[in-house]
Amino acid sequence: MPGARRLTFPGASEYLCHTWEKAYQDHRKKVQNARPVVDTCAPPTFQHLHLKLKRLKLEEERLSAIERDNRLLLEKVACVMRTRRQTDSRSNFTHRRW
Repeated sequence: MPGARRLTFPGASEYLCHTWEKAYQDHRKKVQNARPVVDTCAPPTFQHLHLKLKRLKLEEERLSAIERDNRLLLEKVACVMRTRRQTDSRSNFTHRRW
């Protein structure tokens, strides 16, 4: 019969073919209406990964140690400058031979 519907599977019933066809059409409709689900936005940035508090703390400690050393050196230089002016720089001593 040329006008009769051919079954895909010879043993399948008309009801089963209609159910499969409906399921296939539903699937095709879902595929056509599917929206893209790829996330193209940038990943979230976490503040604790950019701030690096440990590095800041170590840098602050290093700078405070440098400041302390500089202050000590400055005090020593100032002390030397003060005491040199008070000493007698004239050479009026005699050499003794033993």
